[in-house]
Amino acid sequence: MSATAPRMAAAERRKHLVETATRLFTEGSYHGTTTAEIGRAAGVSEPILYRHFASKRDLYLAALEDVWAKTREGWERTLAEASDACAAIEAIGKGHVSVRSPKLQLAELWVQALGEASEDPELRRHLRRHMREVHDFVADLIRRGQEQGAIAKERDADSEAWIMLAGGILGMVGRRVGLLDDTELQAIRTARLAWLRG
Repeated sequence: MSATAPRMAAAERRKHLVETATRLFTEGSYHGTTTAEIGRAAGVSEPILYRHFASKRDLYLAALEDVWAKTREGWERTLAEASDACAAIEAIGKGHVSVRSPKLQLAELWVQALGEASEDPELRRHLRRHMREVHDFVADLIRRGQEQGAIAKERDADSEAWIMLAGGILGMVGRRVGLLDDTELQAIRTARLAWLRG
């Protein structure tokens, strides 16, 4: 988009900035992406960007919230369409085929935030709350599967949810450094589902 982009309403501009920042952060990194780059890519000046976000961190946190909202919406849609909660978990696990997928962007932003959080207490607090919220969603999904008889009753839903989040982070790290390929990731998912089903 050029610097002479048409004027947008404030909410539309903010949404455009978040989407642009998400793309640049996930293609690059939090540390390496500048607000000047984000502004250029969004077709606005830095002062316009700073009218919407007080800092790069605030924009990053907005990107994190946005991809979680999109991920959750997709997971809820999958749950509504699946035969049971275990089938939904299986479909959710496979739903990361595109670098534009919110689920993949969520894992990417988490991995980046982990590297920054040790030196940024506000980012650390936000990431902790955010990961807890995702955990709680997954744990509730597992409990629903247990109520349906699709997931073994003896599985601890909270522990299994943490393991699933850890698996998502492992998958992202594996892709970034070439540690795991799609076949290995599928084998891990298959083993986890067999464990959940009992």
